[in-house]
Amino acid sequence: MQHYERVEKVRLLVVDDDPPIADLVATVARYEGWEAVTAYSGEDALKRAAEFHPDIVVLDLMLPGVDGFGVLDRLRASGTMVPVVFLTARDGVADRVAGLTRGGDDYLVKPFAVEELMARLRTVLRRSAGPAFQRSVLQVGDLTMDEDTREVRRGENALSLTPTEYEVLRYLMRKSPTVLTKAQILDHVWEYGFGGRSNVVELVISRLRRKLDETDDGGAPLIHTVRGFGYVLRQASE
Repeated sequence: MQHYERVEKVRLLVVDDDPPIADLVATVARYEGWEAVTAYSGEDALKRAAEFHPDIVVLDLMLPGVDGFGVLDRLRASGTMVPVVFLTARDGVADRVAGLTRGGDDYLVKPFAVEELMARLRTVLRRSAGPAFQRSVLQVGDLTMDEDTREVRRGENALSLTPTEYEVLRYLMRKSPTVLTKAQILDHVWEYGFGGRSNVVELVISRLRRKLDETDDGGAPLIHTVRGFGYVLRQASE
């Protein structure tokens, strides 16, 4: 059995005057199953916010025209309390304090890791929504993955995974029972022009198999090799 516990798609507005950064964050959010739109100026951000009604905003400070603080002030003046996470190169303590005291919900400094940004966005959403926030949980057979806490369990056993192992497993779970090629796994896990070889996929799959299959419950293997094609995560009976 494959099961997804999902809420309605989170609507994310990404505001940054550097299009590659804005587009990167939006692309990763869409991979998470969110809806995401971008804006590259303060004026565009306010227009997008009025049209799109985001659930959360990623906001740069240094924007042409209306800066990030101005965007936040206008959002709050309009009556919206949409959570805002600042993403900026301005790393001074005064900037951090100003961002948080003027109504921002979190503050992340560039350069940044996209994984950390997504984790912070989920934390802010969970905090702002309270009990109404439902976790995003993937399940295949007796294997479960909580995408909010990043907890992975096989039956009653908690699994300790490296970040790369986690991302490969998550991709396999999301696509289950689709067979994935090594090239597809490389493209989705080692993103943005990674020039790696397919044997790195084999190495990670081997480690995952060992961790998934060597549990106290002695569960049946979940990751299967489809010769000539690639890998699939599914129950043996599927």
